[in-house]
Amino acid sequence: MKKVFLFAVVISVMTSSCATVFGGRVTDCQRTKPAEGEPARPVRAVALIADILLFWPGLIVDFATGAIYKPCSK
Repeated sequence: MKKVFLFAVVISVMTSSCATVFGGRVTDCQRTKPAEGEPARPVRAVALIADILLFWPGLIVDFATGAIYKPCSK
């Protein structure tokens, strides 16, 4: 039982990242890529730095889900 709990904790830490866990809901604006000619989406600096310092593989999760990007102001 102890090994199962430890395994679950390790997997949950490895698959989570700062922006995904603490950033709130991911909007459609964050999920879609900007069209050609549009400016790049701004990145949440605090989440980026936290991912780099705490658990850098979390960057992959944040960029894949779009949670690393700031929500649109519209």
